[in-house]
Formats: sequence, structure tokens, C-alpha cells
Amino acid sequence: MNKKLIKIRFFVEYIIVKFLFIILSVLPINIVSNLGGNILKFLGPFSKQHTTAVKNYKRIFPNHSKKIRNKNISKSWENIGKNLFEISILKKIFHNKKIIIKGNNEIKLLLKRNQPTIFFGIHQSNWEILVPLIDRLGFPLGAIYRHINNKYIDEIIFRKRTGSLESNNSFYTPKGKKSAKDILEAIKLKKNVFVLIDQKDSAGELVNFFNYKVKAQTGFIKIAKKFNMALVPVQNIRNDKNFTVIFHKHFLINDKNILEKEVMSKIHNIVETWIIENPSQWFWQHNRFS
Repeated sequence: MNKKLIKIRFFVEYIIVKFLFIILSVLPINIVSNLGGNILKFLGPFSKQHTTAVKNYKRIFPNHSKKIRNKNISKSWENIGKNLFEISILKKIFHNKKIIIKGNNEIKLLLKRNQPTIFFGIHQSNWEILVPLIDRLGFPLGAIYRHINNKYIDEIIFRKRTGSLESNNSFYTPKGKKSAKDILEAIKLKKNVFVLIDQKDSAGELVNFFNYKVKAQTGFIKIAKKFNMALVPVQNIRNDKNFTVIFHKHFLINDKNILEKEVMSKIHNIVETWIIENPSQWFWQHNRFS
């Protein structure tokens, strides 16, 4: 497809998404979520990503029956659909107090510690709520995101994300050289960092994940070691009509000689339990094990 046709396609996609987000912004939260969930629950199985989801699921749960597997993958598509549509109403989710927070003692301890911290989560439930939530709890932070090829739609989503932040000290930065610079500058200003750690990183190290060797990002662990930053596991669960976000006990990397991949293996062990607890809410469609 030539550049002119690509531009036309991108613009048409932008108009559709823009119009859709305007409509969604005036609808109740549950209707927005269910609409997105039902659409992707129906369309998802016709995509090539569905084959990836089935392969991934079989790797992790080889003993699950076909019925259970299909049910959980179907719910995973539904969760992604809800997540996509909920981007249009991120601010409304907070205004309507749709988030239950657990781990308040840990939050108080981290605030009292008053040192730059790395919060980490995975693509489970609605991962888009985590950065604005942490921001609202009193932790100014920087978060890295993967930009969308369609720059017009990318700009819409970027505005929705930044518009959901309460503090002017928090920010999103696109993955790349700029993000590395932005994050390091933020840490020097005693700001915090948020990372989603369950995606493939082609430049990463091989680390065990559900007993498979996968390419995993370890750059944030190097940063944690260098700046003595606490690492905080943040678990996110979608309930029927709200979310539960759990701030688990933080840990420090006291042994500066420990390999980054050893720490990443420990982190994988933590998030594996989250996926086992709620397999229907994880992003199975990502080609994690290639």
C-alpha cells in the first residue's frame, strides 16, 4: 500500500475512532464496557491473534479441557474489548469511584519512605487505570507506552491517558530513546516509574516464564539497582462492576551483584500467580513465547 493510501486509511480510521469516543463519552460506564466487551468477544475469534491466544493458553494450561480453554480465551477477548472502550472514559471511572484499593499500609509506607519507586504490573484486567491511580495516590510518575502506527489515533489515546492524570508532575512517554532519557530525568527529580513487564522484548534477556525461556525486559531492574529503588508488584482484577487493585509488599535489590535476569525470574514468579488466579483476564493474544 502506497503512502497516500495509508494516509487516507489512517484518516478514515481516525474519524471513526473520534466519532466513537464522542458517543462513548456520554454513555454510562457499564454500557461502554459491555459494548466493547461484546464486540471483541464476537470478532476476536476470527482474527489471527486468536490462534496465538490458543497456543499460549495450551502452553500454560495443557490439562485444561477445550471447554474451559475456550471460555477463558473468550473472556480474555471480552476483557480486551472492555479495556479498549474504557480508554474513552478513563476519567469517568475515577469520578465514579470504581476502584477498590488494597494494600493501604504498603502505600503509606512508600509515601513515608519518599524515595523514587518502580511500580510494575501486567496486561491484565484494565491496565490503563494503573498509572492514573498511582498518580492520584500521591506518587508523581512516568510511564512508557508503545505508540500506535496510526499517529492520529495515537494522539487521541495519548490525550485520554494524560487527561486522566490528576497531577501535572506525572507523564507518559513513548517507548524509545526519548523514553529512556525522560525516565532517568524523572528519577533524578525523585519521581516514580510504572512498567508493564509481561510483553516480549526482542533486545531483552532470556528468562524463565511458566518454565519457558522468553525474551524479557530487564532495563528497569538495572535502574532499580543503580538508584536503590523499591520494586512494587501491583495486581489488577476486574470484578463485575468495578476493579480491585492490590499493592503488594515492595522489595529492594540489596545484592548489587545479582544478575538482572535472576530478579526478573522472581518477578515472573509473582505475576504467574496472578495469571493462574485470573486466566480469563490476561492478554493471551500477545505472542509472548515466540
